[in-house]
Amino acid sequence: MPSVTVGIPVLNEEDHIERVISNFQSTDYPNLVEILVADGGSSDNTQELVKKMAIDDDRIKLIQNPEKYQSFALNRMIEEAEGEIFLRADGHCLYQDDYLAKNIEVFLGTKSKNVGGSQRYVASNKVQAGTSLAVKSFLGNGGAKYMNENYSGYADTVFLGCFWTKDLKEVGGFSTKNITNQDSELNLRFIEQFGSESIFVSPEIKSWYYPRDSYPGLFKQYFRYGRGRLLTKLLHPKSSPIRGTIPFFFICFLLIYLLVDLFSANNLQSVNFSFLLLVILLVESFRVVLKERDNFKAESWTAKESSPGVFSLWIHTIGSIIVMQIGHFSGFLYQSIRKFVFQVKGW
Repeated sequence: MPSVTVGIPVLNEEDHIERVISNFQSTDYPNLVEILVADGGSSDNTQELVKKMAIDDDRIKLIQNPEKYQSFALNRMIEEAEGEIFLRADGHCLYQDDYLAKNIEVFLGTKSKNVGGSQRYVASNKVQAGTSLAVKSFLGNGGAKYMNENYSGYADTVFLGCFWTKDLKEVGGFSTKNITNQDSELNLRFIEQFGSESIFVSPEIKSWYYPRDSYPGLFKQYFRYGRGRLLTKLLHPKSSPIRGTIPFFFICFLLIYLLVDLFSANNLQSVNFSFLLLVILLVESFRVVLKERDNFKAESWTAKESSPGVFSLWIHTIGSIIVMQIGHFSGFLYQSIRKFVFQVKGW
């Protein structure tokens, strides 16, 4: 049973950090040697809570991350890691009791370079509910295998991850050029260096992620995703998945189509085409809500009050898909202008 280091990058996670650390403290896996928490300068009680827990458990260690961003935090923890295996965790997630043990079991069983579970979601308000359902649709996930809770097999990336520490050091850790999307970029490097069977997704590895709780927050998150996707595409032009560029090119096509039709002497039917897209969005969102609502209520809804009704879920699923796609497009466009117009390198 290889020794394991759990690495948790955090920033202002006082509402969650004790629960997350306690979950790993109570693991049945017998060779967890340390729980590293890299803090990016929290202004709340996060650091104090970690220090307090470390008094009773010397496996818990607080690391300062003055650069704030996750990729820097992860690299600092990788450098200090004593475990043969490095398990990445998130300070804002829920974990099944056997999360660590299942990661190790699948990791050693598949002999892949990185394993993890699908990205499951939980929600405590209507915006989070809409996002949790939006990612069940192709319009919200782009066909990403790690978004499918039932998928088992190889993929191009995975949620969080479980690695050999020596492999992470060999490939140079997480890219600090990518402030977001650093997971996907790292996994593409693993595939390019170690082969197509390097990344494995298992439905037995279960964790749940809290999405943004407001539309402005969701837009900002996907704006950053769009920026990160462009940087990943530039670093890995051949192996980067096409789904990372679809929102940008499709919205560009739609805008150009509308403008050409507006100034054209001929009727190019752009209004009818736009109406068809709207119908597809409405129907697909409603299909997802009807298909997933029972499972959503049972597994994803965490608030004390009753789950939102079908109509409310439908409206917020539509809203989340629109905000996600516009945010991604805007971030990709912004980073493209910085890169190709102003010649700005990196983030």
